[in-house]
Amino acid sequence: MNKAQLIDAIAADAGLTKADAKKALDAFISATTKSLKKGDRVALVGFGSFAVSKRSQRTGRNPQTGKEITIPAKKVVKFKAGSELADAVQ
Repeated sequence: MNKAQLIDAIAADAGLTKADAKKALDAFISATTKSLKKGDRVALVGFGSFAVSKRSQRTGRNPQTGKEITIPAKKVVKFKAGSELADAVQ
């Protein structure tokens, strides 16, 4: 499902116009991004939680040359599914 399909689904399920559903989705994405940038965790009970995790520097290999390279440390976003979502997918 891409963003346009998700907007269509939200509009249909919530009885909103597509424009309102797009605004709501964009607001959710913006608020989640701002919270994660601050280092906060975003938890949606029953659905899951988003959190920022630090990935340390590590050594990798260039597949073309086989030469070792250093992959720098960075922050990554992780999602952990909640129990209701995990059960629904089973």
